[in-house]
Amino acid sequence: MKASMPRFGIEAPPDAEGFAIVEGAELHHMRDVMRLRVGDGVALLDRDGSEHAGVIDRYDRDRALIKVSSSSAARSDPRLILAAAIIKGPRMDLIVEKAAELGATELWPVVCARGLVKSPGSERLLRWRRLAIAAAKQSLSPRSMEVRAPIAFADLIRNAPKDTLALICQIGGEPLGEVIRRVAPLAILIACGPEGDFDREERASAEAAGFVAAGLGPNRLRSETAAIAALSIAVASRHAAR
Repeated sequence: MKASMPRFGIEAPPDAEGFAIVEGAELHHMRDVMRLRVGDGVALLDRDGSEHAGVIDRYDRDRALIKVSSSSAARSDPRLILAAAIIKGPRMDLIVEKAAELGATELWPVVCARGLVKSPGSERLLRWRRLAIAAAKQSLSPRSMEVRAPIAFADLIRNAPKDTLALICQIGGEPLGEVIRRVAPLAILIACGPEGDFDREERASAEAAGFVAAGLGPNRLRSETAAIAALSIAVASRHAAR
């Protein structure tokens, strides 16, 4: 697949006849910003992380049809899960965007006891998924980060994957980078708290389930800063441990 081809996100893979549809903001970028014409080559990234190469077949009023000539399946990367407490407004959008850029494979939005958002709604979840696709496209990531449906903190504890280093960010914990370099795990899950941090019961249940308390330094960080810092440290430390 040609690296120079402009890249766009699509909601669904190509159909049985080999056509894919570009809509919404991606259509605007293709047609009105980049001014691509019928016959121009493009690369497409779908929600499953597969990439497709093709040419613009035609423009309709609210969509572009792309005739796909080749496809490549999503690369299977080691799991790097960010379990981030849901926070208010654009700050959560920032977490989604930067997590995708930094290489998180999954985002688990978590409803916490001290969190100010209890039910983000379906429209906001769809927005996060669109942001993840756009960030993967922009950063040339080999796949799009999966954005899961929101879960309660108790469900996070119960559903933490086996054979995964599960970390909970906490002031005073062993430095996160040191934990990862010491354990050298293949898969990592990082839990980051809400505006008021995890409460005592949540921290106790995580510890009982085998989560390791990991620190991000001496300063108290905003939720979105902690999530981005934790992922940055994790990515760098995992590469150093190889």
